Amino acid sequence: MTFGYSRDDAEGKFLLRYVEDKVLPENPFQVLDREGVGQLVKLAVTEGRKTRPDLEIGICGEHGGDPSSIEFCHNNGLNYVSCSPYRVPVARLAAAQAALGAVTRDK
Repeated sequence: MTFGYSRDDAEGKFLLRYVEDKVLPENPFQVLDREGVGQLVKLAVTEGRKTRPDLEIGICGEHGGDPSSIEFCHNNGLNYVSCSPYRVPVARLAAAQAALGAVTRDK
């Protein structure tokens, strides 16, 4: 819990206002925050694989269907992403683009 609030509490009460007012650039429950959470992910991948090189690492949830988050995961050595069924087509396309190096959006 990097930001310290639950999705149920935040999205129903204040989070969307934070995004509208630019307190947060995007909904952190949908798009992976590369500067904060991303650094924790990188650390987990690096340190985890020092101990166990074959460690399978992935994410699940809304981030797993977001093209920017998928690109970040690919570029940082995660093995998989998982998302809800309705986001699978976009996730598959984004994963293919990341694998080909075609995604250039940087967060």
